[in-house]
Amino acid sequence: MSKVIRYRGVDYPASQIQFVQQLIDQNPGLSRRRLSAKLCEAWNWVQPNGALRDMVCRGFMLHLHRAGLIVLPPKRQFPDNPLAHHRKPQVRNDLHWEGLGDTLQELGPVKIAQVRRTDGEELFGQLIQTHHYLGYTQPVGEHLKYMAWAQEIPIACMAWSSAPRHLGCRDRYIGWPPEVRRKNIHLIAYNTRFLILSWAQVPHLASHLLGRIARRISVDWQQLYHHPIYLLETFIDPSRFRGTCYRAANWIELGLTTGRGKADLTHKPNRSLKAHCVYPLKPDFRARLQAAGV
Repeated sequence: MSKVIRYRGVDYPASQIQFVQQLIDQNPGLSRRRLSAKLCEAWNWVQPNGALRDMVCRGFMLHLHRAGLIVLPPKRQFPDNPLAHHRKPQVRNDLHWEGLGDTLQELGPVKIAQVRRTDGEELFGQLIQTHHYLGYTQPVGEHLKYMAWAQEIPIACMAWSSAPRHLGCRDRYIGWPPEVRRKNIHLIAYNTRFLILSWAQVPHLASHLLGRIARRISVDWQQLYHHPIYLLETFIDPSRFRGTCYRAANWIELGLTTGRGKADLTHKPNRSLKAHCVYPLKPDFRARLQAAGV
């Protein structure tokens, strides 16, 4: 066998595929899950927190199995996928307050809390589902959720998640080669939702919140996922928004997306173009993101 297999942007030569089959042959009594763990250990596939990259490895082995390149043992269990039954948060039209002021000064002290894995996560989902034009989508992978409060009333929600694997304008801006990007993409966070609630339409509030969260997000990410963040990014739909708050918070617009999406196979635009903006969290962010050993 001389065929090279590409999986998630990485090429695997025949020798590595043969190694996987040998591992299976040498451990005939192990389940698919245990085989995946042994392969992770053999290839040192670990997350920044030291946990094995088990789901990626299992997906890789299943990909080889379906391609007829290895033979996995029969499945022993058929666990239910919780995401398949995930219910969107309830729409709550009762969550509404009177206007809280016309200026940041009238709004009073603003408290920001990271609510991922806290009691505030349910309210976060309800507010996004009720008041954001895109509604709530359950994040996959690493993510954080922030809520802002004033006068004991929620005034804003902001969600961050793992960054898209490949974006031409961003990758050229950073200047990293594909192999380094694959290793270090987890050091970028993507702002997926930003909601200023209608009772807190106060000038400069949005840019104020962007600035404050930028100063703390890397520490919060480190606490939950055991690695820092060096660059933030987001997409702005120019048909709906001007992106004024991002520019006021010193974000940098890199250009427009291609409109093809990450799963495109046609190389033709199939969605609206978005403005792509980034915000470096360190002066030497390029050097940190380009460091191959991170």
